Amino acid sequence: MSHVQHAASDLGTGEWVKPWSGSNADNCVEAKKLKDGRVALRQSTAPDGSALIYTPAEIRAFISGAKSGDADFLLA
Repeated sequence: MSHVQHAASDLGTGEWVKPWSGSNADNCVEAKKLKDGRVALRQSTAPDGSALIYTPAEIRAFISGAKSGDADFLLA
């Protein structure tokens, strides 16, 4: 999976979502779907830091892989 790094502040402040937020004291990943279909991810505790931008195909592959257990080693 490749990505483009971009200043999160250049992507605007609205429409960032915390899809994986839980009981982690608001330390989580925020996602924003861009107008061209790509997805930006940033750290919620550093909204002015960097955002990683992925293509729709990369996001689909990541979510599919996570659902099929490819990332389960991270929980062990």
